[in-house]
Amino acid sequence: MKKTLKQHWKLFLIGSLTLGLAPFNPPHILGKLQWILGGNAFSGKHSMQAQDWFDLLLHGTPWFLLMISIILNLFASQAIADQE
Repeated sequence: MKKTLKQHWKLFLIGSLTLGLAPFNPPHILGKLQWILGGNAFSGKHSMQAQDWFDLLLHGTPWFLLMISIILNLFASQAIADQE
């Protein structure tokens, strides 16, 4: 699993730039993150519904996988440098 995540960083990058940012003007994921960081996502009249959380999951998954892949690749290259 770790090897697969490390090798497919290009696929995750493409997914992040397409699905992760769609629709592109403005990027949908940014609106959801602002909603959560603004504190209105959990309570109040305009709190996030189940469909909003599912939408965040779909748009956020490629970004999450890309970050995991980058972190794994950075630690792998650091471990190789430490061995030399």
